[in-house]
Amino acid sequence: MQMAVVSLQPGQTVYCEAGKFLFKTTNVTMETRLGGPSDRGGQQQGGGSGCMGGLLRQAMGTAMQAGQRALAGESLAFQYFTSQGGEGTVGFAGVLPGEMRALELDGTRAWFAEKDAFVAAESTVDFGIAFQGGRTGMSGGEGFVLEKFTGRGTVIIAGAGNFIDLNPADFGGRVEVDTGCVVAFEEGIQYGVQRVGGLNRQGLMNAVFGGEGLSLATLEGNGRVILQSLTIEGLANALKKAQGGDKQGPTGGLFSTHAG
Repeated sequence: MQMAVVSLQPGQTVYCEAGKFLFKTTNVTMETRLGGPSDRGGQQQGGGSGCMGGLLRQAMGTAMQAGQRALAGESLAFQYFTSQGGEGTVGFAGVLPGEMRALELDGTRAWFAEKDAFVAAESTVDFGIAFQGGRTGMSGGEGFVLEKFTGRGTVIIAGAGNFIDLNPADFGGRVEVDTGCVVAFEEGIQYGVQRVGGLNRQGLMNAVFGGEGLSLATLEGNGRVILQSLTIEGLANALKKAQGGDKQGPTGGLFSTHAG
């Protein structure tokens, strides 16, 4: 299992998903907040006669972001780490055995990630929520939302197993993927969900005995896509089978939902 060891210059800040922190040096402060880094900027700008208005807007923005994260099934809080009085070190990791990747944002393209992929980011990177259509969210098994990262700086993501990098443009402009294997993709990639075959004999065979359920994720366009070779469901099924349990039950993957 990989981990990220981050060196911080004096005054530099990184934030992480609650539960992804491993260790830090003593000169690095830790603060837990509900809001993302953009909320702190709103507080700094609210001065003078507009101070109360600025604080109110900040509170509303924080509450909205916390509510969005709750809808995504994520922790309500972020942890912030700032180096004081010299260079500091902080360690982070994901929650499953697998790979990590540092994404460099230059301000031109956003990145989207499934809800369990985010580990940590520089304070210059803004965290947001991208809502998917209800049908896409229900069919894809990943919920209604994706995490969205904008701005400039480094974002660290993690996934299970090994990462697979590809560009749909190299494969005719479109690829079809197990819904639980999508980790992250660049802005410009269109994400959707389609049924596996029709509601005919072969389509039902795919769904019931193929172990993929009724849907596949579709990724279209020209941009970077990161997939993972292992899903939480696949790992859980393997452990259950090793302990003598049924792998998927008599219906195979028909009624199963994939988790990232």
